[in-house]
Amino acid sequence: MEPTAHVSKTALPGVGTRYDLTTETGKHLSVVVHQDGRRILAFHDPEDDDSCKDSTALAPYEASALSKLLTPDPVAHLPQHLEIDLLTEHIPVTKRSPYVGRTLGATRARTRTGASIVAVLRRTDAFPSPAPDFRFALGDTLVVVGTREGVDAVAELIAGG
Repeated sequence: MEPTAHVSKTALPGVGTRYDLTTETGKHLSVVVHQDGRRILAFHDPEDDDSCKDSTALAPYEASALSKLLTPDPVAHLPQHLEIDLLTEHIPVTKRSPYVGRTLGATRARTRTGASIVAVLRRTDAFPSPAPDFRFALGDTLVVVGTREGVDAVAELIAGG
């Protein structure tokens, strides 16, 4: 289990908020988030909180870029040679469809195509992760995820082709 960092938060009236973190090596980092969105990244002496060793101001876009650099990539450890081309498409249920009034399970879409119907959009409602007994209605829009071939096969299946 990976250790968690302790971050303390201090309100700075009229300025914003300061967040402090002490690293495993004893370095003391502070980020002051100003009310106007500016950020100041500073290095302090842990023995003297008022003694700033160095600091730099970051514009909001710079702070955003830095946070992306500092955030670990959750899939970086995966082999880079894997290329998975998944896409998402919306497929309408029209009056030509043999599945109007029938259930998702009746389509056997995932078994037949390898693509998944992950949600159904109906007028102003969304039905994420529909169960096999979910009944399609005329005008529904199916949210399908899969390979190009799989998504095309679902579109053909739903259209009645």
